[in-house]
Amino acid sequence: MREPEQLTLALPDESATRAFGGALARTLGAVAPSAFLLTLQGDLGAGKTTLARALLGALGVAGPVRSPTYTLLESYPIGGRVVHHLDWYRLGGAEDLEGLGFRELCTAGHWLIVEWPERIPAVAAGADLAIELRYEGVARRLTALGRTVAGRRVLAALSEDGA
Repeated sequence: MREPEQLTLALPDESATRAFGGALARTLGAVAPSAFLLTLQGDLGAGKTTLARALLGALGVAGPVRSPTYTLLESYPIGGRVVHHLDWYRLGGAEDLEGLGFRELCTAGHWLIVEWPERIPAVAAGADLAIELRYEGVARRLTALGRTVAGRRVLAALSEDGA
């Protein structure tokens, strides 16, 4: 059976966004490889950070999940891996990733959640799973695109769970 390449969901409110973040965390924990890149794209206020916070909380982050808007990178050791939450909004290009140690972050034992991936599209194109959040009235529409085998496995597992 061929795994789905895309999943589209209506998220009527913030609690639905948080619920999807929890479902995504459970799915990643079950099927994602030890290195995984997730991108979150959408206009300001579309729910990227809300989704990231819900995902990180469901993965086991006990304390506050800080937005990486000013720090650019927040890292969370969770179990046997480190999950890095990055914000590329203020970056000028791929050369700025070098200062963040991005290459070292893209290795086994590291999952990355990147907000504003459109700022460095050539690098973002390598994402396993690309999620876009769009305004739809007061609600949001989430479109998830599995760009790799690992990303499509995550989408298949989410679909089976009824996400």
